[in-house]
Amino acid sequence: MRWDALFADLEAQLYAAGQLALESEANERARMDQAALTLADRLRGQPGAALRVRLAGNLVFEGRLAHVGSAWIVLDEPARSVLVALAAVRLVEGLGRTAAAEASGPPRLGLGSALRALARDREEVMLYLSTGSDGGFHTVAGTIDRVGRDFLEVAA
Repeated sequence: MRWDALFADLEAQLYAAGQLALESEANERARMDQAALTLADRLRGQPGAALRVRLAGNLVFEGRLAHVGSAWIVLDEPARSVLVALAAVRLVEGLGRTAAAEASGPPRLGLGSALRALARDREEVMLYLSTGSDGGFHTVAGTIDRVGRDFLEVAA
């Protein structure tokens, strides 16, 4: 009887150690998956979410998430739509817990593609430009004339 109890105890300890190792591995994989997520992935998992997006210079936009590109988002505010470059984002409030990695298939449009579409349609735009380390911003209104690889020209 004593041997049965000893072996039962050893088997229980072995099982518990195996379960602990399995849980540890699952937790590590979850951390690795989280580490691979981008801000765009997090935003793709939140279609239609009411977000508050803060940029440099305490510039804040609030609206519903309408589109997510590879490096930009569009927020629908009550009076306008706002195209925001993800590189300018300092804080996003209102995100839920879900994320959606980019699906295989055609790649998402870059910021240049979105800007070229605005230029093609001759849409009136308001640009908010960071003034540098002072944390301020400057606005420019007009239409986008030309979009290059790392610049755009605006007819004010």
